[in-house]
Amino acid sequence: MTFYLGIDFGTSGARAIVIDEEARIVSQMRYPWANVTNWVNCWKDALWGLIEGISQEWRREIGAIAINGTSSTILLTDAAGQPVDAPLLYNDPRGSMMLKDLSSIAPPNHTVLSATSSLAKLLWMQQLPTFNQARYLLHQADWLAFLLHGKLGISDYHNALKLGYDVEKLQYPEWLEKMQIPVFLPQVLAPGTPISEITPEIAAKFGFRRDCLVCTGTTDSIAAFLASGAKLPGEAVTSLGSTLVLKLLSRTRVEDARYGIYSHRLGDLWLTGGASNTGGAVLKHFFTDDELVRLSQELDVSKASELDYYPLLKEGDRFPINDPHLPPRLEPRPDDPKEFLHGLLSSMARIEARGYELLQQLGADKLSYVYTAGGGAANSTWTAIRAKYLKVPVVASNNTEAAYGSALLAMR
Repeated sequence: MTFYLGIDFGTSGARAIVIDEEARIVSQMRYPWANVTNWVNCWKDALWGLIEGISQEWRREIGAIAINGTSSTILLTDAAGQPVDAPLLYNDPRGSMMLKDLSSIAPPNHTVLSATSSLAKLLWMQQLPTFNQARYLLHQADWLAFLLHGKLGISDYHNALKLGYDVEKLQYPEWLEKMQIPVFLPQVLAPGTPISEITPEIAAKFGFRRDCLVCTGTTDSIAAFLASGAKLPGEAVTSLGSTLVLKLLSRTRVEDARYGIYSHRLGDLWLTGGASNTGGAVLKHFFTDDELVRLSQELDVSKASELDYYPLLKEGDRFPINDPHLPPRLEPRPDDPKEFLHGLLSSMARIEARGYELLQQLGADKLSYVYTAGGGAANSTWTAIRAKYLKVPVVASNNTEAAYGSALLAMR
């Protein structure tokens, strides 16, 4: 029997899932982030740790591997694939300094015209003293896959979207080519495309089959969408992890950088959506996991919270308000922690509902059903609050792990 390995590098940690030919999970493991000072070393340790956590019995039968990473997390490497500086993470806003210049080059309201886009980050990185050592721009998922297959400069069209890649024409646009960026931008393939067999060194070190294929990956939120079971226009997936990510399946492509909205290609359909910096990271800042479970169970969701927050840990959001300087709004804070939690959950639900309203106003299919992925999917109180605001059925995804979606990608 052949098995398939999906690896997820998300905002809160890394996960791996092995599935069989019937798409049943046979093995899974986690690697949480904790007090990270060097992301490159952390990612490598996580990748090797997850692989070592798979029993040798399964490893010998793995036929293909796909990795997802956080959207717009990028790094520069030298000609040998060694990072020349620290990566810029998905939510790093330093690219905002380059938006004025970029807006004179890119088309109006383009996806790249965001403080956190891969292209804005790349332009900012050109100012670094280490930039003259750089030869390749890679996304997180690209670089991690490179560690397995050894071929530099290959990406997928989900990760490459915020770099400016044209996912309709399947090529880099002329305006981007004219910028003459002095590093190699990745060759872009469809997600799940076999790139190469695993390197002989990796095969020998971990006991993989020599013909095990490494495929192009995707982003963490699209991997979660693939895992969910959503298939029809109007069906959506909300990922409630550290952040809040919305994806709505639509027959129409919707793009508008003013609101942080972009569309990914998904076969003949479009996956339109955006990502907000609100979410689980804010909840975990104020409550322990045990408190979240206990207080959620005590909430009376039949009564609406009168607290109106915009829950962020620091200034700046990407969607549905795209403003790198948007201030957090967490006042007034009641003495009762239960009341405070109710206000946070309700406010996040309003942000989610506003996001879906905006997508539909801009031409996406009418929302009919919401699957939920990420840690927040397990909170039934939050689900009930969200259903009141969304006014459509809200259920947990068939599978909530992005790693499962990547395993499906490897199997396809």
